[in-house]
Amino acid sequence: MAGLAYSVGKREINYYFSVRSAKALALGAVLLLAACHAASRRYRGDDTCEYLLSSGRFLGEKVWQPHSCMMHKYKNSEAKNCLIDKHIVFLGDSRIRQLFYSFIKIINPQVKEEGNKHGNIPFEDKSASIKVDFLWYPEVNGSMRQRIKSWTEGSVAKPHIIVAGAATWSIKIHNGSNEALTQYKINITSIAPLLEKLAKSSDVYWILQDPVYEDMLSESRKMITNEKIDAYNEAAVRILNSSSRNSKAKVKVFSVSKLIAQETIMKSSDGLHLPESSRDTNAMILMNVYCNKIMKPIDGSCCQPQPPLTLIQKLAFCFFTLSIVGYFIISLIHRNNYRKNKSCTDLEIGEEKKPTIHTPNVSTLEMLLHCFCKLGLIMTYFYLCDRANLFMKENKFYTHSSFFIPIIYILVLGVFYTENTKEFLPVYMHIRVLVAAYLFQTGYGHFSYFWIKGDFGVYRVCQVLFRLNFLVVVLCIVMDRPYQFYYFVPLVTVWFMIIYATLALWPQIVQKKANGNCLWHFGLLLKLICLLACIYFLSYSQGAFEKVFSFWPLSKCFELNGNVYEWWFRWKLDRYVVFHGMLFAFIYLALQKHQMISEGKGDPLFSSRVSNVLLFISIVSFLTYSIWASSCKNKTECNELHPSVSVVQILAFILIRNIPGYVRSVYSSFFAWFGKISLELFICQYHIWLAADTKGILVLIPGYPMFNVIVSTFIFVCVAHEISQITNDLAQIVVPKDNSTLLKRLLCIAGFFSGLLLFSAVQEQSKAFT
Repeated sequence: MAGLAYSVGKREINYYFSVRSAKALALGAVLLLAACHAASRRYRGDDTCEYLLSSGRFLGEKVWQPHSCMMHKYKNSEAKNCLIDKHIVFLGDSRIRQLFYSFIKIINPQVKEEGNKHGNIPFEDKSASIKVDFLWYPEVNGSMRQRIKSWTEGSVAKPHIIVAGAATWSIKIHNGSNEALTQYKINITSIAPLLEKLAKSSDVYWILQDPVYEDMLSESRKMITNEKIDAYNEAAVRILNSSSRNSKAKVKVFSVSKLIAQETIMKSSDGLHLPESSRDTNAMILMNVYCNKIMKPIDGSCCQPQPPLTLIQKLAFCFFTLSIVGYFIISLIHRNNYRKNKSCTDLEIGEEKKPTIHTPNVSTLEMLLHCFCKLGLIMTYFYLCDRANLFMKENKFYTHSSFFIPIIYILVLGVFYTENTKEFLPVYMHIRVLVAAYLFQTGYGHFSYFWIKGDFGVYRVCQVLFRLNFLVVVLCIVMDRPYQFYYFVPLVTVWFMIIYATLALWPQIVQKKANGNCLWHFGLLLKLICLLACIYFLSYSQGAFEKVFSFWPLSKCFELNGNVYEWWFRWKLDRYVVFHGMLFAFIYLALQKHQMISEGKGDPLFSSRVSNVLLFISIVSFLTYSIWASSCKNKTECNELHPSVSVVQILAFILIRNIPGYVRSVYSSFFAWFGKISLELFICQYHIWLAADTKGILVLIPGYPMFNVIVSTFIFVCVAHEISQITNDLAQIVVPKDNSTLLKRLLCIAGFFSGLLLFSAVQEQSKAFT
């Protein structure tokens, strides 16, 4: 009875919520969210610098997350490149001095906090010609005004960046009197025009006063209350923002430090000065405000303008626009003709004929335009998510709960959709359900299996290559990223071609030949040994590897950041998986030929004794490898061992999954459904699930992290499924079965990529001149 209710429940879910209805819901959600974000940016403004300077929250205890954008953590080399030949001045009291030290420690982490606390402190980095000065002006008074005025009159060189702020000293020495507040207003009013004048040619920041922890203040500082600090801050903001002349060259009010202090001031050593981690955060915010527009870090979206469209992106936009227009025109013409022919009247008899039940013929051109129409709309969503500033992005932050709770939910769903196979699946078909991390071995073994069986011709190879690379090529064009950026697809493609070349070279060995003469088995093993030797040589000769892939046009495909080191690292990390996969396919066929395995439904794979021993060894091996991998502390050493030992866990999983017959006869339709679109899921996550090329997280619904994950994941999965269908449809059109037609198509594709490389070269030259 329980089983019947379980089965009925699944059918009810599938009936009321199909893939088609899910995609319609996802489309509606995207349109609604896009409209909401566009309206929000129109009325609240789209200046992410304002958000960076004024709002945010802590992720955990030390990670600061600005509102709607990502903050880059600058290294000292990056800071030097940004601030080369720059002069920066910090002007103010002891709190500004603390910020000064945190700032220069980004440039040189070895700096120690030494020097006269109540005096000027210079800093200079001669390697980058950077000069940073702290000027001791604890009060907003005539002395501070005179210093600022000297910069406006040209008698002294203007600093490129000015960071100023003061108030607590005035509260302290005047015992928190109202007269001191009145004088502060007068003084800052006289300084404001000078700061505005400086802001036309320099970056000027006014630091608002942080709250204090009153219980920890010494007796001499008890008059510094949060109420007084709020009054001084309110006066500064009102006066600095009051001038209409300040609309473009604006004095930037640094108010975010107040929010940071509210969360961390309790950890202060004296109740007045911020703990080191908080002031370091403030310094990093300052670095992001100034440097992001110069350095353009991919994980620093705050203060970065939307990148201009490249020539190739503009051509892609025109192509998709024409495809959409063309599809609608052809669709309207066909529908109009269909309606005219749908019903006809027999005038001679005077009776109306019954309408013939048929659908309008869909031409290849219409189907092609339909695919590109849908793809164009999807690529628009990709661009809006990860290149335009419409949707928000946030930095990644890991917690155990945010990782394991969704995993448990997914596992429960997978178990809920567990089913018995209607037809028994042989061992080799089960290998295909391995998770993406094991795709290399299972995929390559699968290819070798069908080649040896004699069931993998040129048509199938072209189909596979098209399905592997189509989405990535489109994303390279639309998102302006190199082919190697999506490293998984280049890696799989190259290994796929290596396997094809290895098996296609003379002598070509298929199962029919091997069954006739066992010597062919040794021929195949000899090929595998030669392949292993080549892999071993290239893995320990980085120079030879780089020479192979540094020739044009290979260099255009495999370079990242101007070199092929990343490609070499990725290739080397899983260098033996091809050999392992091909060897496994060979061994499996040999065992199958000699009837040494039992693939009957419900039967163990081997004899009971052998199966039990192998199952025990597999479980121990799987657990041992998992413990070793999770306890790895030196990433470099583990990367060196990984290519040789990863086969242990993969083989162990295959045996655990296939030795018991009852395990082999069940599968999860839920996981199987996702397995069919695993490639699209892996590639799409770069831009529409994560963000900033996987460096951050896409935020569709700000303020509700869990709800945002649910909605963005739902849209992401629907998009990946639709792209999978589009790719399959286009593969049937672009890759014909007829060899002569296929050759013509391949020549056209070669011409397309030649033009793409030409446009890319022109684009790079134009960037070099600008």
